[in-house]
Amino acid sequence: MPFSAETVHPPLHDQVTQLQRKLQMLEGNRSASCEGSRLGQSILQLRQENKRLRGEVAKYSAGHKHVNTALLRTGVDKDASLNMPEKFSQEAIATLDQKTLLKIRCLNAQKHTTQTQQSYFSQLKMESQRLKPGGSRGAADAQKEEEAAMLLRVAENKLGKTQFKNKEAESITANYLKLISHFQNESFTYSGQMDHLEAEFLKLTEELHKLQAMNTKVQRSKDAVKAELQQLEELLHKKRKERERTIAAYRKKVVDDQAQADKLDRKTQRTVMQPDDLSSEAQHSTTVMAVEEEKVISTFEEVYRHIKEITGVTDTQEVVERFTSCKKTHQDLDQLMEENQEVLLNLKGQKEHLNRQFEDMKYSGEAKHSSEQQILVEWEHQLQAQQQRCDGAKESLESLVKFFTTVQAGVEHLAHKLQHISLTDDIVPEVCPDSHEFVIELMTQCEMKLQLLHSELEGQDLATISKELEEDEFHIRIEKNLPDYNIRVKLPDDQTLDAFKDEEESEEDEAEVISREALKRQSQLIIDSKSKKKPWKKKGKL
Repeated sequence: MPFSAETVHPPLHDQVTQLQRKLQMLEGNRSASCEGSRLGQSILQLRQENKRLRGEVAKYSAGHKHVNTALLRTGVDKDASLNMPEKFSQEAIATLDQKTLLKIRCLNAQKHTTQTQQSYFSQLKMESQRLKPGGSRGAADAQKEEEAAMLLRVAENKLGKTQFKNKEAESITANYLKLISHFQNESFTYSGQMDHLEAEFLKLTEELHKLQAMNTKVQRSKDAVKAELQQLEELLHKKRKERERTIAAYRKKVVDDQAQADKLDRKTQRTVMQPDDLSSEAQHSTTVMAVEEEKVISTFEEVYRHIKEITGVTDTQEVVERFTSCKKTHQDLDQLMEENQEVLLNLKGQKEHLNRQFEDMKYSGEAKHSSEQQILVEWEHQLQAQQQRCDGAKESLESLVKFFTTVQAGVEHLAHKLQHISLTDDIVPEVCPDSHEFVIELMTQCEMKLQLLHSELEGQDLATISKELEEDEFHIRIEKNLPDYNIRVKLPDDQTLDAFKDEEESEEDEAEVISREALKRQSQLIIDSKSKKKPWKKKGKL
C-alpha cells in the first residue's frame, strides 16, 4: 500500500495556519478593546477639561463685561475697552475709583457748607424771635415742641431700625431653618449612601481582580495548549519521518528479495524443462541423446555454477535450504507489511482523534475566552460608572461642606450682630466651637433673641423706622469719608445735638431700646402739646 508524506502533511499544516490566524485575530480583538476603553477614558477627561475651560472663559467674559459697562458710563469707547488687556482694565478701575472719591469729597464739602448756613440761619431766626415782645414765651414753647418732636423722631428712628432688623432677622431665620432641615435630611441619608457606594465599589474591585486572575489563567492555559500542540506536531512529524524511512527500507528489501526469487524461479524452471525435453527426445532418437546429455550436463553445470556464484554455496542441499529460507523471508515480509498497514491505520485513527480533540479545545477555549472578555469589559464599564458616581458624590459633599461653612459664617455674623441683646437665662454652649453642634446652639440663641426683639417691636411702624435707619446710615457713611480738617460746627448748648449723639450711639449699642409703655406715654404728651398749640411743620431733611 503506497503511503507518503504528501498525503498527510498539507491538511495539518493548513490547520496550524488557521489556528495561528485565529489566535492573531483574538489578540487583535483584545488590543482593540483595551484601546477603546483607554480612548473612552481620555474622551471623558477631555470633556471635563473643556467644561472647566468654558467656565473660566465665562467668568472672564463676565468680569470683562462689568469693566466695559463701567467704562461706557464714563464715556470710554466700547471697541477700545474690548481690546484692553487686564492691566489697563485695572488702571481704568483705579482711575474711576479716584474720580468717585473726588466727587464724594466735593459733595461732602457742599453739604457741610449748606448745614453751616442753615445752622447760622436758625440762630438768627431764634435771635429775632427772642428780641420780639412776647417772643420769649413763644420761643420756650417752640423749644419744648422741638424737643418733643426730636424725641418722637428719635423714637421713630429706633422703631424703624428695630423693625427693619426684625424683618431681616426673620428672613435670615427662615432661611437658616430651611438649611437646618435640609442638612438634617441629608445627614440621615448621606452616611448610608456613602457606605453603600463604598461597599459596591469594593465589591466591583474584588470582582475585577477575580476576572483579571481568570484572564491570566486563561492566557496561561492558552500558552500551555499552544506549547503542547507544538510538541505534539513535532513528535508526529518525527514519527512520520521514521515510519517513512522504515517503510522505504522494507520496500527496498522486499523488491530485492522478489528480484532474486524471480531469478531463481526462472532458472529452476529452465532446469526442470530441460530433463523433460531430454526424456522425450531419448524416445525418438538415441543418437541425439548423447548430444543432448552433453548439452544438459553443460547447462546444469552452468546453472549450478551461476547458483554457486549467486548464493555463495557449494552444496546442493545448501542451495535448496537457501531457496526455502528466501520463501520464508518473503512470507515474513508480507506479514510485516500487513502489520505495518494495521499500525498505520491505528496511527491515522489516533491522528483523527487528536485533531477532533484539538478542534474541540480550540473552539471551546475561544468561546470561553470571548465570554470572559465580554464579562470583563462589562465589569470595567460598571466600575467606571461607579467611579463617576463616587466622584459626583465627592463633588456634592465638597459643595455641601462649602455651603455649610458659608452658613456657619452667616450664623456667627448674626450672633455677633445680636450679642448686645441679653436673654433672661443665657445658654452657655458646652460644645467645642469648631464642631457642628456649636452652630446649632448659636442658631438657637439667635432665634430666642430674635423672638424677644420681635415681641418688643410688635405694633410699631416698621416702614418709618427703616427709612430713618437708611438716612442715618447714609449720614454716618458720609461723615466717615470726610477729611480730618472738615469738622462739624457745634451748636451752643442745644439738647437736639445730644439727641443726635444718642441716636449715633444707639447704632453702636442698641441695648437701650424704648419699651412700648414709655413710647406710648411720650406720644401722648406730644399729642397733648400739639392740641394746645399751632401745628409744627417739619423742616426738610438733608
